[in-house]
Amino acid sequence: MPAASVKPEGLFSYDVVAEDPETHARAGVFHTAHGDIETPVFMPVGTKATVKGLLPSTVRDLGAQIVLANTYHLAMRPGAEAVESLGGLHAFMRWDRPILTDSGGFQVFSHSDLVKLSDDGVEFRVDDYGGGHVFWTPETNMDIQQKLGADIVMQLDQCPGYPAERGFVERAVELSSRWAERCWKAHTRPDQALFGIIQGGMHLDLRLRSLEHLEGCGDFPGYGIGGYSVGEDHETMFETLEPLVSQYMPRSKPHYLMGVGNPTTLVRGVACGVDMFDCVLPTRTGRMGTAFSSTGRMNLRNAKYALDPAPLDESCTCPVCTGGFTRAYIRHLVMSKEMLGGILLSMHNIYYLVDLMRRARTAILEGRYGQFVRDWMGSPAAWDY
Repeated sequence: MPAASVKPEGLFSYDVVAEDPETHARAGVFHTAHGDIETPVFMPVGTKATVKGLLPSTVRDLGAQIVLANTYHLAMRPGAEAVESLGGLHAFMRWDRPILTDSGGFQVFSHSDLVKLSDDGVEFRVDDYGGGHVFWTPETNMDIQQKLGADIVMQLDQCPGYPAERGFVERAVELSSRWAERCWKAHTRPDQALFGIIQGGMHLDLRLRSLEHLEGCGDFPGYGIGGYSVGEDHETMFETLEPLVSQYMPRSKPHYLMGVGNPTTLVRGVACGVDMFDCVLPTRTGRMGTAFSSTGRMNLRNAKYALDPAPLDESCTCPVCTGGFTRAYIRHLVMSKEMLGGILLSMHNIYYLVDLMRRARTAILEGRYGQFVRDWMGSPAAWDY
């Protein structure tokens, strides 16, 4: 890994610039080596160093301030050393704004019976990459992420699914906490921010135990909130998410709800005090022929759109909706399995979520986010499941 310069003054600080008087929503700015990130923010996912089907310039023009890439997939192919030798992720994927890399822990543990877990690390079989065996320690994971070179990197953690026995979740909290300590000690790159991850499933006391340990083992510049959107319904999630974020997480650091991306959950999450979101939902559902809209989620495979000359969303200002692409045309592309259909829907869906967070930020700055939430929940747009 190339030698890194000393961290500039103010890098990875988080400035809260406004707080809503009625909710726990806040607007802020997180400072990184590749630019400031205004929050609340939605971050498109580019798992394998690409937001599927879209040029980096297109993603930028859609308003994305930061994108994600995945450590597991990039470590398997083309390999962290290859990315490093080609100038790091920013040069490799031609993206000059901030990047966040997930640790890949979620992907590792999704291999279920192919995983052998120990206090030292995790051994897993990469059946999606040739079937070989790989062993990761927290130190291994930090080395990979430092070579990839993202602006924000995540600790290696164990993410339990739902439902799960309390004892299993408690063990995951303990293991993730110990791994967080080791990640903190192993991470040495000053132009990267290492975020800790709060685990604990649907148990608030375990969430608080996880947070307390993270605060004690290192000065993490931000916190991911993991272990949600893993099988539970949204109301169950908010039972613990709302008090965790609004009452207990430190005000001076960004709160990142990992892997959650349907519009209504973003609106409600911001009201709790969440600052950052990511999800594959906008591009994955786009490739399946589905669009977010102010009238609710739309399935373009529906025959009612076959002769519909309207844009996807009359109130949307994305390049697809303002560019003359009709519902009828996009349905034709989807039904014909033309790749342009998924591309146009992915563009619209990413813009929709990025713009939703832009509008949420404006509402917070103007002190009217409580009304923003009520208006949203009373509109057809809230029917986005």
